[in-house]
Amino acid sequence: MKTTYNKLIRDKIPQKIEAAGKTSKQSTLSHEDYVKELNNKLTEESNEWFESSDVEELADILEVVMALAAEKGVGFEQLVEIANSKRDKRGGFKERLFLEEVYE
Repeated sequence: MKTTYNKLIRDKIPQKIEAAGKTSKQSTLSHEDYVKELNNKLTEESNEWFESSDVEELADILEVVMALAAEKGVGFEQLVEIANSKRDKRGGFKERLFLEEVYE
């Protein structure tokens, strides 16, 4: 029996498949296709978060975000610095503010 996935997977998944007594077929993506599939994976992991609210899904989202940042030449520490700078300038989301209208 064959199951088709056609999606980006974590690096150790082929070994886990083999350890389960199965075989798999995978290929290495081009840079352009890799970025496209990272974006697809971000959507997939976000949808899983929305469905489950499981913190494990947030960890998966973070892994994808770190890979996307790396593709932009930004490491995790630098990404955190950028987030901290934005939080210093614009704030975070702790106050749960919801903008309804702006009047001129």
